[in-house]
Amino acid sequence: MKKVFSFSVLVFLASCSPSNDGAYKAKVQDPEFFHRSMKAITDRIVHDIFSPPVASRIYSYASVAGYEAIIHQNKNYVSLAGQLHGLGKFPQPDSTKEYCYPLAATEAMLKVGRTLIFSEDELDKFYEKEMQKFRDAGVPDNVFERSKAFGDSVAKHVIKWSSKDNYKQSRTFPKYSIERNPATWQPTPPTYMDAIEPHWNDIRTFVIDSAQQFKPQPPTSFSEKKESQFYKEAFYVYETGKKLTDEQRAIASFWDCNPFIMNVKGHVMFATKKISPGGHWINITKMVCQNTHADMVRSAEAYVCVALSLADGFISCWDEKYRSKSVRPETYINQHIDENWVPLLQTPPFPEYTSGHSVISTSAAVALTAMFGDKYAFTDSTEVEFGMSPRSFKSFIDASEEAAVSRVYGGIHYSPACENGKVQGRKVGEFILSKLKTRLK
Repeated sequence: MKKVFSFSVLVFLASCSPSNDGAYKAKVQDPEFFHRSMKAITDRIVHDIFSPPVASRIYSYASVAGYEAIIHQNKNYVSLAGQLHGLGKFPQPDSTKEYCYPLAATEAMLKVGRTLIFSEDELDKFYEKEMQKFRDAGVPDNVFERSKAFGDSVAKHVIKWSSKDNYKQSRTFPKYSIERNPATWQPTPPTYMDAIEPHWNDIRTFVIDSAQQFKPQPPTSFSEKKESQFYKEAFYVYETGKKLTDEQRAIASFWDCNPFIMNVKGHVMFATKKISPGGHWINITKMVCQNTHADMVRSAEAYVCVALSLADGFISCWDEKYRSKSVRPETYINQHIDENWVPLLQTPPFPEYTSGHSVISTSAAVALTAMFGDKYAFTDSTEVEFGMSPRSFKSFIDASEEAAVSRVYGGIHYSPACENGKVQGRKVGEFILSKLKTRLK
C-alpha cells in the first residue's frame, strides 16, 4: 500500500521568502498562530450549533486553505490540487517577492472559516487581533499587504471550490419522512427533533470515490421476538445502562460530544452547547502538534489530513444511516423491554447504524497514527472546558476504541453499530492514506 506521509527529518525553510533578513521572521514562526485560528473556528462552530457532519465540512475547507498557503515556506510539501475531488490549481506567490506565509495561512484559514459559519462578527474580532500580532512582530507593511492578498486569493479559491460540493443545494432538499415501519428510526425525547442531514451522502466527497464506497455489512435484522439476535442486542444495551460503573459513565460523558443537548427541568427547557465529535479530534490534533513541537507546516499537514478523514468518514457513515434507517435503542427498549428506561446520554436525532463516533474516530486515529506513530501516548484534555476531567490513552487507536464503546455505555447504539463502524472508519482512513500525498519524500 502506498503511504501518504513520509516522516524523514525535513530541512526547515525560511517562512518569509526570498529575503532572510529582518528580526520579525523568527517571531511569526510560532505555530500557535495556526492553533489559535483553528480553536477560534471551533468556538464559532460550537456557538452556531452546527451538526457534526456540517462541522467536519467547515474544518476541511478551512484546513485546506491554511495548508495551501503555508506550504510555500517548505518546498518538500505538495499541493492538494488535483488530489481532492474538484480542486484545481491554486494561485501562486510571486517568486521574486517576499511573503510572510504564516500571515497568509492565517488569512486564508480565517477567511474560509468566516464564510462557512454564522457568527461572523466574533470571528472578525479574533481576526483583527491576530493580524495585529503580525504587525506587532514587525512585518513590513509591503510584506504584510502582499501576504494578506496572497492568503485572500487562496481563500477565494477554496470558497469557490466549496460552493460546488452540493451543500447549498442540499439545504432545499425535503426533510426525512418518518415511516410506520417499527424497524426504522423515530424521533426521540426530549425534543423529538427532525432527522439531521438525511441527504449528506449527496455531498461531494473529498478523497474517497463515493459515499457508497465503504458500505458496511447490513445491521442485524429487526425483530420483536425475545429469542431474536436484535432483541438480545437491545437487551444488552438496556442491561449495560442499568449497571454502569463510574468509569463507564465517565467514558460515555467524555465522548458525548453532542453539539446540542436539551435540558428539561419541569416546565423549563434550555440548551447546552458542546464540541462536535469531529471537533474533539481536531483538538486532539492540536494537542499532539503542541506536545511534539510541530512547526506550522507540519501542524497544517496534521490538521488537513485529520479533517479530510473526518469529512469523508461522516459522508460514508451518513450514507449508511439513511440506507438502513435503524431504530434507536431508546425507542425499541421503551416499546419492547421497559417503557421507563432512559439512556445515560441524550439520543442524537438521526438513525442508529452505523455509529458516527466509531467511524470518524477510527478514520481520524488512522491519520494521526500515520503521522505520529502507533504507540503515541497522550492525555486528552478536550473536555476540560466542558467540565470533565482529562483522560489518558496509550495510542490514537486506543482512544478511538474508547470513543466507540462509549456509545454503548451511553445507551444510544447497539454493539454492531460500533464494531462495524470501526471497520468502516478504518477502511475510509486507510484509503485516504493510500491516495493522499502531502510530501515529495
